[in-house]
Amino acid sequence: MAIPALAVDSYAIDPYHTCPVFEIDHLGFSIQRGRFNKVAGNIQLDLAARAGAIDVTIDSASIDMGFDEWDERMRSDEFFNVEKFPTMRFKSEKLVFDGDKLVGAEGQFTLLGVTKPLTLTIGGLHCAVHPINKKPLCGANATAAIKRSDYGMVNYLPGIGDEVKLIIPVEAFKD
Repeated sequence: MAIPALAVDSYAIDPYHTCPVFEIDHLGFSIQRGRFNKVAGNIQLDLAARAGAIDVTIDSASIDMGFDEWDERMRSDEFFNVEKFPTMRFKSEKLVFDGDKLVGAEGQFTLLGVTKPLTLTIGGLHCAVHPINKKPLCGANATAAIKRSDYGMVNYLPGIGDEVKLIIPVEAFKD
């Protein structure tokens, strides 16, 4: 009896080219942006079967608002409480396709110890050999929105907005 070959490809997140960014309203005056500089994870893709999985962990202490004093405040128990909750995580075992095109990932997002369903919108998936290092690479852009109050992050509402827009450029090298 022949055993069929697995068509699932495994990709490791490239931490240098995967940078989760967020946007939030600041007192109605501006949209403030921050980013997280440390991320790790794995993506499983079986494009022929229109299936796969995503498991990404973000180091909450790697928040970068552009200056040290604000970063420290964001790490405090007023916001990300990184001493108690050092990471946040998105895990999905259901990728969403429109025909052959990957358009989303339905999963669970954990922030501040609270896990809730989250759907990422995925656009621009491109898989090819990297032109410089010659390794297989996939890249895409993911977006979503969450309400920070759903995760217990309620300080300074409503002045600092409740809706947080997530923008995640991601690149991952084939294992």
